[in-house]
Amino acid sequence: MNTELRLHGRINESIEYYATAAGHLTTHHHFYQISDQQLRFFAPGSELTLDSTGIRQQGNGGTFCEYMFGVDQPLADLTKDGIHNRLTLLGASYDEGGALAICENNRCDQTYEQIFFEGHAVFNCFFFIEGLAGKGHQQQQEQILLHLGKSLKRINNLNQQDDTQLVADLLTMLPKKSTLYLIRLINTRNRRYQQEFQQLYYQHRSIPDEYFTELQSLANDMGIDRYQQERIRVDVMYRHRDNYRIIDEYKKILIACHHQGFLGTDQHAQLIRLKTLSVRNKIPAAMFLTLDQQLQVKPDETAVVPIYITTTQNILQQLFRSDRKIEQGVDADAMEKLLFAKLQAHRNRDHRFEQLLLETGKVCDEKIRDGASLTLLENFSYIITFFDRYDSTSSYLGQMAFMENFRLTDNILRSLIGNQQAFNDLSHDLFGRLFFDDILENGYLGRFGRRKLHCLRKGLAEVGIGRLDMPELVTQVKQLDAEERLYNTILLNAKERIRNRYSRYDTPSEQTKLFNELSDELLVRGIISDLLDPKLFRSVIHDIKKEAIYLHNLLPEIIASKDRELREDFLSNSGLDRFYVEELEREYFTLNQIDLDHLDQLRVDIE
Repeated sequence: MNTELRLHGRINESIEYYATAAGHLTTHHHFYQISDQQLRFFAPGSELTLDSTGIRQQGNGGTFCEYMFGVDQPLADLTKDGIHNRLTLLGASYDEGGALAICENNRCDQTYEQIFFEGHAVFNCFFFIEGLAGKGHQQQQEQILLHLGKSLKRINNLNQQDDTQLVADLLTMLPKKSTLYLIRLINTRNRRYQQEFQQLYYQHRSIPDEYFTELQSLANDMGIDRYQQERIRVDVMYRHRDNYRIIDEYKKILIACHHQGFLGTDQHAQLIRLKTLSVRNKIPAAMFLTLDQQLQVKPDETAVVPIYITTTQNILQQLFRSDRKIEQGVDADAMEKLLFAKLQAHRNRDHRFEQLLLETGKVCDEKIRDGASLTLLENFSYIITFFDRYDSTSSYLGQMAFMENFRLTDNILRSLIGNQQAFNDLSHDLFGRLFFDDILENGYLGRFGRRKLHCLRKGLAEVGIGRLDMPELVTQVKQLDAEERLYNTILLNAKERIRNRYSRYDTPSEQTKLFNELSDELLVRGIISDLLDPKLFRSVIHDIKKEAIYLHNLLPEIIASKDRELREDFLSNSGLDRFYVEELEREYFTLNQIDLDHLDQLRVDIE
């Protein structure tokens, strides 16, 4: 017979607890004691005490929690598949060789601030076990590691588990006479902030400024520091259903590169594809930078160093040449070459470029410290200023091209106009060649993104010569964005009705019926204010037909024959967005239980 006892309460205004004692015996019904404003949980040889400021634990056991995205993880955990949780045993640590060692120290004191800073920001579990073989602390911890170590680190959705089920699962792995004591601590203030941010992020994906201000006020009122806010926000964004698949696939590729020791050409192409996809899904670039820093992977050392890297080295080294007048600065031609080198490095995910800049900045500081002219710093700052302009422009145009609902504001437009002037002062139409030409060549650019870029390019030129006002240009881009949203809404609703009500939609009468139903529904929902645009409806139906031809005729043939050229021909000529088609392919592979590695092979030659 299994028995389970649970105690629930609050230690202070921000710390809530759930304590569970469960096992095959009935003698654990007295497992806690309350005295002197302390709550003590105990078993023979082990105990855990909670007071208003922190905990004191001694005996066997330890603590575990989910890894939050972006936190430092031991490389051994980061590079193994399926590890989701952090497990810390009392007295356990890694030696110089990276091996786990357990000493006789069986006591730990921690404040609540430490617990929710070093572990998970919201949920942390502590545990100890009665009835283990072995009398010494080291022997008992080794038993825990043997029975629970791998399982505890691999439990999915630990924070969403019912403790009753979690305890039952863990008991099945322990010796029959064991009793498990589990204490879950919850930081209710951090949980409130997590829930509020999650609700806003899932609703808007890009949180409007007014809501973010309210969120910041909430955090200030509850005393949540900025580091904890950032940890919580990043973790929530990672766990969104549209994000974690892309990020985990990116991480999987980096892990494979780490094991092989270098970044391969095909793997590099896959990473670039995922980063492009992340822009469309509004995934912050910082999330990929975090993985890049944790799993640093060098390019294949056998490959030839790219010309853009050697060009950058040569130009930056010119700053420090003794035979060169420092007042000369960086001329326009050299600055243009540096900007195109940055473009190539950004496109190729090549961190060597940024490393060159960091090294140059360090040398610059050292030379000025040793008495060099401040003009040297001015020359380097001149380069950095243009790179900052590049980063902001690239970010704005990338979001406009690949994201739905991008808001072009007056401030953004002024920034783009100022940057356009600065780049074009260096060289004729440098702004267009650096940004518009590059994005327009991207195979993942959809029809609406292309139209918005052409509109902006033409509009910026007309604003520059006074033929168009900024508000008019903002309005033009907003209209295209609204058309994109309406197209996607019609597509989604039309496919749903075809799937559920219409086996065919080829005849004029069937299409008329579908058109009328969609028009009425969108009018009622307030999405449109007048009759649905027949031209837009016909475009949607035409795309649905092309989608059906691809899924039912071409894709099975492509999979069977591994014909990448046929796939690329359809992607190039169908007019359907590559992002959209790839999602259809993934759904097809999943539905038909086909290994997704085969899909990666179909894509590999066209990245």
